[in-house]
Amino acid sequence: MTVGDADLPFSQACENNKQPILEVLRRHLQAGDEVLEIGSGTGQHAVCFVEQLDAVAWQPSDRRLGLGGLAERVVRIGNPRLRPPMQLDVDVLPWPVDSYDVVYSANTLHILSWSSVERLFRGVEALLRPGGRLLVYGPFNYDGAFTSASNAAFDASLRARDPQSGIRGFEQVDRLARAAGLQLVEDVAMPANNRMLVWSRADSAGGS
Repeated sequence: MTVGDADLPFSQACENNKQPILEVLRRHLQAGDEVLEIGSGTGQHAVCFVEQLDAVAWQPSDRRLGLGGLAERVVRIGNPRLRPPMQLDVDVLPWPVDSYDVVYSANTLHILSWSSVERLFRGVEALLRPGGRLLVYGPFNYDGAFTSASNAAFDASLRARDPQSGIRGFEQVDRLARAAGLQLVEDVAMPANNRMLVWSRADSAGGS
């Protein structure tokens, strides 16, 4: 947390994972890319990444209830490549956004219901430009199994709070991505039993 930000929403997890995530973003983002972040939360990722990635424009977004602190953090940074946050609910299609080169989302798929995850991929399919990339960070199961005891406990806590949430299976999520015209290009092991999944859209795919 920087000096003067003590009154803003803060996530220690964002502080812990932003550098490992940034290392993956550097491999897949290019100068001039326009990025849509889904579920920006506190805005800590948006601020870090737009400052560390040269010539990348970053569009944060969140549901209405999450916009207040996010908007204030963006204003305080004052970086012209960090755009004012927009209200975006993945369940409301079509999304009120333009086309983007990159869609990024962290720690959202296990919070959303499965039907909302399906709508997220439909929304990405509609807006991602040819050659665009989708990067998703969070915990995933493989072959129907948890990758750690801590992930199993986390999943149980999620489902106790909301039975429609829970850690998603990689195979099921990748199936949604392939149906949206995306091909997996990297699956990266991350700290704390998380993964970064990176998909790319073929140059011949639709989009504008």
